[in-house]
Amino acid sequence: MRHFTNVHDLGNLHLALQEALEIKNDRTKYVELGRNKTLLMVFFNSSLRTRLSTQKAAMNLGMNVIVLDVNQGAWKLETERGVIMDGDKSEHLLEAIPVMGCYCDVIGVRSFARFESREDDYSEKIITQFIQYSGRPVFSMEAATGHPLQSFADWITIEEHKTKERPTVALTRAPHPKPLPQAVPNSFAQWMVAAGYEVVVTHPKGYELDTRFTNGATIEYDQMKAFEGADFIYAKNWSAASPENYGQILCKDMNWTVSDRQMAVTNNAYFMHCLPVRRNMIVTDSVIEGPRSLVIPEAANREISATVVLKRILENL
Repeated sequence: MRHFTNVHDLGNLHLALQEALEIKNDRTKYVELGRNKTLLMVFFNSSLRTRLSTQKAAMNLGMNVIVLDVNQGAWKLETERGVIMDGDKSEHLLEAIPVMGCYCDVIGVRSFARFESREDDYSEKIITQFIQYSGRPVFSMEAATGHPLQSFADWITIEEHKTKERPTVALTRAPHPKPLPQAVPNSFAQWMVAAGYEVVVTHPKGYELDTRFTNGATIEYDQMKAFEGADFIYAKNWSAASPENYGQILCKDMNWTVSDRQMAVTNNAYFMHCLPVRRNMIVTDSVIEGPRSLVIPEAANREISATVVLKRILENL
C-alpha cells in the first residue's frame, strides 16, 4: 500500500483486522521496520486524537516524527494556481509540498473541507496535490470528504464488542452550533457497508450524504425507527452536502440529540462518537457517561489503526 485515503486502499478487511489485533497485542513488534525513517505530519487544522495517536503509532514502528502546523509558525500557503500573490500568503503549496518531501519518507495530511467550493472539497484538492507532488507515500489524517483512520478504529472497536456476525449499525446526525464537514459520516458509512454490516443512516431531510459513500446503506428520516433494534449507535453532526445547500445548517431540532429516550428502543446498543463531542447537543451526559459508551475505547484504537496503516506503507517503501 503506497497511499491511504479510504477503506478500499486497505484491501482485504479480514486480514487488516487480524493485523490490527496482532499489533494491539504487541504494539512494538515491528519497531525495527521504521528505524531511520521519518514521518512528517502536516496539520492544516487542529487535532488532539489524530496527532497523539499517529505520533504514537510512528513511535511504535521506530520512526522519527516531524510535526508541522501550517497555520502556526509556517508561511501562509497559497493553494490556487494563477493567483497574483500580493496578499498575506508568502509561499505556494506547489513549492512547499516537494520541499516537505525532501525531509521525510512518509507524509500524513490533515486538511478539512473549506466550504468555499464543493468541487474543490469533493475532489480532495489539498491531499491530492500532496500525492501528486511530494514524491512520498501520503495518508489521510482527515481530509475534506473522509476520515479513514477514524473509521478504521471505529470498525476495530465494533469487531471487539459485537455479539452477532452482522450487527445493525445506525449512523445518526445530531445537532451542533457550527456547520461541520461530512468527512467522518462519509467514511463511517462507507466503511461499515464494506464491513458487511446492516447500516442505517438517519438524518433530517436535506442532509443526504453523497451516494458514493452511502451505497448499500438504508436511509431513514425517522430517527426513532432507525434506532429500533440497532446494536451500535454512531452520532455525528454534518452540514448539508448537496450542491445547492453545501456547508449550510438546515435544521436545529434538538430532538435529534441522542438521549436515553432514543437508546431505549435499541438492542441495548453501544454508543459511539469520534470526539470531540458537544455534550447535550450531540449526546446527553447520561448516554456518553453510561456503561454502553465506547467513545474512549474507539479513541484508543486510533493508535492501532494508524500503526497498521503506517506499517503497510513502510513495508512498501
